[in-house]
Amino acid sequence: MSITPIKLNVFTLFKLPSAYFCGVRTKYLDDKKCVVSVKYRWINQNPFRSMFWAVQGMAAELSTGALMIDKIESSGKKISMLVTSNTATFTKKATGRITFTCYDGLLIDDCLRQAIETGEGQTVTLRSVGLNSEGVEVSSFVFEWSVKVKS
Repeated sequence: MSITPIKLNVFTLFKLPSAYFCGVRTKYLDDKKCVVSVKYRWINQNPFRSMFWAVQGMAAELSTGALMIDKIESSGKKISMLVTSNTATFTKKATGRITFTCYDGLLIDDCLRQAIETGEGQTVTLRSVGLNSEGVEVSSFVFEWSVKVKS
């Protein structure tokens, strides 16, 4: 079964409802990148008239996690995945539509190949950058994902 942005958005509605109701939506997914966007609204605001950091984190994590889900699905193997750490940097107020993009699909390929070949857990570090509608970076998130082939 192929993972598509529409299927991911339905998945979000039922499995990650807080992300869905905050407006987090997958816009594009291929084997190299994933694009997720979210618009600043009343429901996802902070007291400083910008988007709450956790909402940005949900969108950024989904851009990395959707790539991981797609790659695992394509492998045909049963592989568990878990975020083991993350860091974030905020450089500008997040207002308007913020688009998070992860370009690390090829890193995931290498990580999954090693996990399948060795049978041991592996980690991969994926980065997602959030840009506003003017193309200015507002935040950057780095997630370390751990994967392991299930026996």
